[in-house]
Amino acid sequence: MTRGLPHSVRSVNYATSPLLASKTPPWRSRFVVALVGVAFLVLLGRAVHLQIVATDFYQAEGEKRFIHKQPLPASRGRILDRNGLVLATSVALPSVQVDAKTFSADTAQRKALAAGLGMTLAEINGKLDGVSSGAVVLRRHVEEAAWQQVKALELKGVQEVREYKRRYPEGEAAAHVVGFTNIDDKGQEGIELGFQDQLLGRAGQRAVLRDRLGRVVEDFGDPVRPVNGSDVVLSVDSKVQFFAYQRVRDAVKEHNAKAGSVVVLDVRSGEVLALANYPSFDPDNRRNLTGSQLRNRALTDIFEPGSTMKPFVAALALDSGRVTPATMIDTAPGRITITGSTITDSSPHGMLSVAGVIQKSSNVGTVKLALAMPAREMWEMYTAIGLGQKPRIDFPGAVTGRLRPYKSWRPIEHATMSYGYGLSASLFQLARAYTVFARDGELIPVTIQRTDTPTGGQRVMSAKTAQQVRQMLLMATSAGGTGTKAQAIGYSVGGKSGTARKQEGKGYGNKYRAWFVGLAPVADPRIVVAVMVDEPGKGSYYGGEVAAPVFSQVVQQTLRMMNVAPDIDVKAQISAKPVVAEIESF
Repeated sequence: MTRGLPHSVRSVNYATSPLLASKTPPWRSRFVVALVGVAFLVLLGRAVHLQIVATDFYQAEGEKRFIHKQPLPASRGRILDRNGLVLATSVALPSVQVDAKTFSADTAQRKALAAGLGMTLAEINGKLDGVSSGAVVLRRHVEEAAWQQVKALELKGVQEVREYKRRYPEGEAAAHVVGFTNIDDKGQEGIELGFQDQLLGRAGQRAVLRDRLGRVVEDFGDPVRPVNGSDVVLSVDSKVQFFAYQRVRDAVKEHNAKAGSVVVLDVRSGEVLALANYPSFDPDNRRNLTGSQLRNRALTDIFEPGSTMKPFVAALALDSGRVTPATMIDTAPGRITITGSTITDSSPHGMLSVAGVIQKSSNVGTVKLALAMPAREMWEMYTAIGLGQKPRIDFPGAVTGRLRPYKSWRPIEHATMSYGYGLSASLFQLARAYTVFARDGELIPVTIQRTDTPTGGQRVMSAKTAQQVRQMLLMATSAGGTGTKAQAIGYSVGGKSGTARKQEGKGYGNKYRAWFVGLAPVADPRIVVAVMVDEPGKGSYYGGEVAAPVFSQVVQQTLRMMNVAPDIDVKAQISAKPVVAEIESF
């Protein structure tokens, strides 16, 4: 016995302990070993799954937390005029956003942020309050100076993203041609809408590695470069467009009118040189924009074309061999009654030649020409010049107009349609129709895109007939005609004025549309110009008084820009006494 040990310890005999003396069953030790082995296999399998089987999934999940894909926006294609001047282009501007998770700013700092962005504190709080994560866009497309002011605040979590915004250098003068895009760079009106697929590019993207605060650390992998949109080159000449816009704007204001439009066509190529409307809008600032400003009236508004249809009736009678320009027609006593309805002239003219009917714009003479021909022939002529059909032009919004089948015409409608009542057309359709006279009997296709190739047309009448009508149109702008104010300095012009009452309900009220459609120079036409002024309310409302002066100014300016040599002695024109225009019938 060892001295110093407790008694309880000394009294234990380990050799005879029942616990140690009992035999352990073999299965228990095997079970423990197996359990350890299974645990090892599970861990090994999990390691294999993570490192080999599911490596792509977990790597992707990791990348989601640290690698982010940033879009690389594509620049929208430019819109250019025929001379390469920019009508629409895209510029990269900052869009300001905040990372809600890391953003931190007190009330004073939020006020400074709001001031820099041109927002109110309430607007800032409304965007940020209640948002705990993710990117919150505060304002898109801010100017560079505003972003620098915000950046100088050094607020945590404030970021910029570069996005493209459209700019329109020609402003309201070309607004209805070019149109505009929305904030997401999608075309909404005009060429922007009509050529959306061509102008729109393909966005790219890049992968970046960010730290836990959302800051970009480095690029990850190769970026997918954006593909910019293609440019669109228009047939429009921005100088002609601007001048036409100015002249119609001035006419609308001078006559206290509701609206006005001008269309200028190149008759050799079928190109649209100008398409102007007033009222207009600034595509760069569309706040408080109204539907009236947006309407491209030259293409979308239809109206009864009035006396501008008379030359086509005369052409039909000439082309069919029924009359010659010298054939006399008795228009006395200045009125004619058909099935109880009386049609009158503005003043009695007595005996008039066919050429004189057009020069004096006689309703009675035109009606007698029309009634001497079947309604079907007149309908075929109107159809051949494009009335009642949608213009084939790459431009949204062009309307069809109205031309009823000839079988439904009553005698009075046969008569009124000869001087432009009972059918409807747009100013653009009228301008194209007059290319028949400018192109010696061919109706030409029109285009809004630049082309350097002269175009062929569809024959509607003989060249001789077209040339004879051109001389009648020249007479209409000369002494004794209804369109003397259409004369242009240095250039011979031919055209037809028109005035029509506007429909109000089932009848006609005391509101008018005035227009003038013509060509120049007469011997070898280069352009067709059509002018419309809607509801002139001050002074005269006749086309020869209201629209013809705009035609004159646009013609002489356009032909000079096209370097067309004058065909009239300017001195002789200046020394000649001014002539008083005849009042047209309507």
